[in-house]
Amino acid sequence: MTLDLNPKVRVAAATIGEDFAGWRKILGLTAAQVAERADITRDTLRKLEHGDPSVSFSAVLRVARALGILDTLTDALEPLNTDLGRARAGLLNRKRVR
Repeated sequence: MTLDLNPKVRVAAATIGEDFAGWRKILGLTAAQVAERADITRDTLRKLEHGDPSVSFSAVLRVARALGILDTLTDALEPLNTDLGRARAGLLNRKRVR
C-alpha cells in the first residue's frame, strides 16, 4: 500500500520505527518474541520498525505494550502534562486522573 504522505510524516514514521526497534534491542528481545507478545506477525513488526506508515494503530499500541512503553507513549501525548494544556484545561471535558 502506497500512501501519499507529507515528508515530515514519513520522517516521523521512520523515527518512531527506529525507536521501537531500539527499545526491542535494549530489552534484549527478538522480533519473534515481541511479535508473539503483541499478537502480530513478524512481518507487521518489521514494517513498523522500518517506518511503514500503513501499520495499524492497534498494532503500534500492542507493540508498545509488549515493550513495556505503552504508559510512556500515553504520557507523552497527555495534554495536561504541558503548560499550554494545563492553561487550557477548561477546554477539555475531563479532569486529570493520576
